[in-house]
Amino acid sequence: MAQARKVALYAVGVFVLYTIITSPSRAADLVQVGFEGISSAAQGVGEFMTELIN
Repeated sequence: MAQARKVALYAVGVFVLYTIITSPSRAADLVQVGFEGISSAAQGVGEFMTELIN
């Protein structure tokens, strides 16, 4: 089981590197979308906590 996880993690790493090398602008767009999603989630949690306090 641990060996399969290691192989899968290695495959994902190779895929990420391949994507970055072959299409850096697309990879940058995907990273930006990811960070925007994280930012929106954090903002939503902050607003929720603020409303709980009020």
